[in-house]
Amino acid sequence: MKIDTKNLKSFIPENEINNLLKNKVNSDKKEVQDIIQKSLDKNRLNPDEMAVLINTQDKDLIEEIYEGARTLKEKIYGNRIVLFAPLYVGNDCINDCQYCGFRSSNQDVLRNTLEMEELKNEVSSLVQKGHKRLIMVYGEHPKYNPEFIAETVRAVYAQKVDNGEIRRININAAPLDIEGYKTVKAADIGTYQIFQETYHQETYKKMHPRGPKSDYLWRLHGLDRAMEAGIDDVGIGALMGLHDWRFETMSLLYHTMHLEEKYNVGPHTISFPRIEPAIGTKLCDLPPNQVSDADFKKLVAILRLAVPYTGLILTCREKVELRNEIIKFGVSQIDAGSSIGIGSYSDKNSESHKKSQFVLGDQRSLDDTIRELCEANFIPSFCTGCYRLGRTGEHFMEFAVPGFVKRYCTPNAVLTFLEYLEDGYASSATLKSGLAQIARELENMPESKGKENLIDRMNKIKAGERDLYF
Repeated sequence: MKIDTKNLKSFIPENEINNLLKNKVNSDKKEVQDIIQKSLDKNRLNPDEMAVLINTQDKDLIEEIYEGARTLKEKIYGNRIVLFAPLYVGNDCINDCQYCGFRSSNQDVLRNTLEMEELKNEVSSLVQKGHKRLIMVYGEHPKYNPEFIAETVRAVYAQKVDNGEIRRININAAPLDIEGYKTVKAADIGTYQIFQETYHQETYKKMHPRGPKSDYLWRLHGLDRAMEAGIDDVGIGALMGLHDWRFETMSLLYHTMHLEEKYNVGPHTISFPRIEPAIGTKLCDLPPNQVSDADFKKLVAILRLAVPYTGLILTCREKVELRNEIIKFGVSQIDAGSSIGIGSYSDKNSESHKKSQFVLGDQRSLDDTIRELCEANFIPSFCTGCYRLGRTGEHFMEFAVPGFVKRYCTPNAVLTFLEYLEDGYASSATLKSGLAQIARELENMPESKGKENLIDRMNKIKAGERDLYF
C-alpha cells in the first residue's frame, strides 16, 4: 500500500546546488589538486568540492582529474571489472515517461511479459554464455507486484545448466512500500536499484505527466523504505540528458550523503546512463540537455573521486570506443553481451527491437568483451562473494572505505574468471588472453599465505570444484 508523501521533504537542495555551480568557479590549481588528493586519501568529497571539479575547465587539470580517478580505482578495487547482464522480464507499464520506449502511450512498442518457461529459456541462454550475475528489470505495472518479482527471482536461481548458474540477482523495479521490499528481500536479492531519472523537480514533473512515477517524493524516498525493510544494498542513478548533467551529478552526491547520514551507509552503486534512441520516442532523438562525450567522461571521473568507495556502473548504452576509454576512469561494473528485448536472449527474431526500451550502443558478445578487457590488462570478474558472506551495507563499507575490499576483489575475480575459462565458455582467442591475464595477476601478487590459498583454490577449480571464494 502506497504511503502518504505529504510529510516527506526533498533532500535535494536545488538552490544550494545552483549557487555552488554558479560560485565555485575559477579555482586555482592547488585547490583542485588538494581536492583530488583528499579523494585519493579515500575520503568522500563535499558538494562544494565536487562543484570545483565540475567547473574546472583547464585541460591540464582535467587530465589530473582523470588520472586521479584511475589511481583511486586501482587503490580500492584493483584492476577488476565486474560483469553482469540485464534480463528484462516485462515491458508492460502504467507510467508515461516521455523519454522511455515502454511508456504507456507508446503504440509502437510490442508489449510482452515472460511466462515462466520463457524466463527459464532466457536464463538458460545467459548461463550457457557464462553469465553468473544478472540485473532483472521490470516495468511498473500491477502484475509486477512484489510476489511476482520474488517468484521470478527464485525461478532464475533454480535454473542450472551443467556447471553454470546465476549466483546473484540485482533488481531494477518500481519503488515499493516496506512490506513489498521485505517480500522481495526474502527471495535473496542483491542490490535494489531505483533511478530518480532527474532530480530536478520541474523537469521531473514535465517528464512524468501520468502514472505512479509522477510522484517525485515517493520515488525519491524509495530507497529509504528499502533500507527500513532490511535491504542494505541499494543503487541510485540519474538519466543524463533530461536536465543539466552538472546538477544531476551534484544531486547524486546529495542522495549519497542523505543515505549515509540517515542509515550510516551510502549506495552500493551509482549509475549514470545517457539517453539513447528508443522506438516511437522522439524526445530521445534530441534530448533536452544532451551530454557530450567530453562532459560524460568528466562526470564519470568526478563521481569516482567524489564517492571513492561506491561502485560505478557503465552500461552498453554507450558505444564500444567510448566504453573502452571511460572504463579507465574508475568504472567498477559493466554489462556485457546484453540484449534488452523481452525474450531476446533465447529468441533473436526480427521484432525484438520493438520490445526494447532503447537502442544499445555496445553490442559485443560477452566473449569479445572479456577478451578486450584482458588485452587492456583488466581482470574480468563474476564474483558474488561479498553478497553471500554478508559483506553488504555498513559491513561492506567497513572494508570498502579504507580500501580493504581489494584484498578480496582480485582473488575472487581470478577464481570466477578461471571458472569461466575452465567451463568452456571462452573462444580459443579469449581462452588464450584470459589465461595470460590470470598469469599476470599472479605474477603481480606478493608472496603470501593469501596467494598460496588462492593457488590452492585455483587448483581445486581445475580439478572440478566450483563456487570457491574468499
